[in-house]
Amino acid sequence: TEWGIGWVPLGGYCAIDGMADETTDASMLAAEVKPWEFRAKPAWQRMFIIAGGVLMNFITAAIIYAMMLYTWGQEYIPMENAYLGYDYCQTALNNGFQNGDRIITIDGDTIEQQQEFVSKAVIEGKQNVVVLRNGEEVNITLPKDFGEQVIAANEKGLLQLRIPFVIGIVAEGTPAQAAGLQPNDSIIGINDKHLVAYSDIVKELDTLKGETITVSFIRNDSTMRLPLILTDEGKMGVQIDPNLTRYFKTKKIEYGFFESFPAGIKQGWEGLVNYVKQFRLVFTKAGAQSVGGFVAIGNMFPSTWDWSIFWSFTAFLSLALAFMNFLPIPVLDGGYFLMLIYEMITGRKPNDKFMEIAANIGMFILLALLIFANGNDLIKLILGKF
Repeated sequence: TEWGIGWVPLGGYCAIDGMADETTDASMLAAEVKPWEFRAKPAWQRMFIIAGGVLMNFITAAIIYAMMLYTWGQEYIPMENAYLGYDYCQTALNNGFQNGDRIITIDGDTIEQQQEFVSKAVIEGKQNVVVLRNGEEVNITLPKDFGEQVIAANEKGLLQLRIPFVIGIVAEGTPAQAAGLQPNDSIIGINDKHLVAYSDIVKELDTLKGETITVSFIRNDSTMRLPLILTDEGKMGVQIDPNLTRYFKTKKIEYGFFESFPAGIKQGWEGLVNYVKQFRLVFTKAGAQSVGGFVAIGNMFPSTWDWSIFWSFTAFLSLALAFMNFLPIPVLDGGYFLMLIYEMITGRKPNDKFMEIAANIGMFILLALLIFANGNDLIKLILGKF
């Protein structure tokens, strides 16, 4: 048995003595079976060996999640605390949502976190949504192909939290400084329009480029108004305060060292289940076109380094490998597992020549998938969709 540990994080390999795979030559198959070889062992022992890789992928992800929970805990803004509601992608708007809607339930299930809604609406295909709009409950029925529509549109996110326009920094020599705006001012209106959400205010300013406007804002619990001349780009010259915990009540769960492990296993299992559920979308036209390779994986990471995002994606990729490796394709662990089940049921194993041919076919399938995925990346790069 030959094994190697690759340069972190590029993994490793294990070529097991006596295992018929794509690297096996005819002379090995023709040789007498040695008692220490893989092919000399009973099926149940070989099954444990084959399952080892997939199991380690899952364990790796679970440990990463556990250490993340132990280090940072879990903090999020419950959907019921998103008092300004959410902004929705164009596909969601086309299917009945309106910016500012607050999601209450989907198919009767109460939604606690934003990602839960994405999972249920896009991945699981649930359709009946109840939202709170202008103080009233409104029913929205999504089409069966809503998930495919979202994927085909290639939009960055299904929904985004609407945040208040609270000034964090006023830049030097800008219209905002000349007008007298200050950090912590909370803008609540432009001209005669009452606008609170950052996204709505930005859209309004974009229609008033270079004009003199009246800005309404709150400072120290007092409502004030000031005239301001926008730049030709529709800018005031401010940056908003990024500290959302000042304006939204968050829910934070902290984990002790030993508590983090069962929580990490649970998070890993839920992530694996969601990955399996969304695999159905690969067999749709939109899903097939969204399959990506190395460029797509790299594009998942943000432009600035963030350890929590890095480890989260590392755990996700480990779960993805666990699932993909267990697919019933020859040369993958799932293919070998299927053969072992056949052997245990029938009492005889496929001959080594058959296993060699099956492994070569499986290798061809994997290479074809690799070319297809990276070909999609190349097309998107040419079309400027990345």
